Amino acid sequence: MLRVPAALALALVALPIVGLLLRTEFTRLPELLSSQASLHALRLSLTTASLSTLACIVLGVPLAVVLARAAGNLGALLRTIVLLPLVLPPVVGGLALLYLLGVNGFLGYLLDVVAGARVPFTTAAVVLAQTFVAMPFLVISLEGSLRARDENYERVAATLGARPWTVFTRVTCPLLLPALVSGTVLCFARALGEFGATITFAGSLQGVTRTLPLEVYAQAESDIDSAIALSLLLIVIAIVVIGVARPRSLRGRA
Repeated sequence: MLRVPAALALALVALPIVGLLLRTEFTRLPELLSSQASLHALRLSLTTASLSTLACIVLGVPLAVVLARAAGNLGALLRTIVLLPLVLPPVVGGLALLYLLGVNGFLGYLLDVVAGARVPFTTAAVVLAQTFVAMPFLVISLEGSLRARDENYERVAATLGARPWTVFTRVTCPLLLPALVSGTVLCFARALGEFGATITFAGSLQGVTRTLPLEVYAQAESDIDSAIALSLLLIVIAIVVIGVARPRSLRGRA
């Protein structure tokens, strides 16, 4: 009985990809992917996604540790705030960033007055938007691993005289390495595919803020073949990410 709805669910996911493949002009792929606009978008996407992933690691690892140790109402509140970017429409996230760091936002106004700096519609805005939407993936992966870990190793290290920072770097971090790798890859993929928050907060300026998803959107209005080629590139990247980041337990036994 379950095979029919399961087949329909699989078809709902797979058939649109098949339709895209059937529409792709594979003989023109090198030409379409090597155009100046495509290369600029690819270079910008890889750069900003790498920077936002680094920011997610620097900020997200401590946040995951705090969440794993937090309990009660405070822990529930913090977890709800961290998970908001997962359920909010990306456009809402972009507007929130805009009215925080824009000229009319309280923090953006201070930056403009004190330092003469404006964040929206810059490459930095792309990095911030990507970090905003991608960080929860890393935090969730690490928090789950932290809660499931065996704390006896850390206790033994502490009883042997290791300082808290030494315990964290020498014992806790190696235990979290698989989750950290998976979360980092997911962060990078989410940042690379970010669209809504980016276009709202950073705009779509070629060579400055127009990443691959924004280039797909722009090309869809003028050159559908280029849009399809870039979409196929993003699909290939997504497949690679899934292969790297999915839990080992979900892989078939050798």
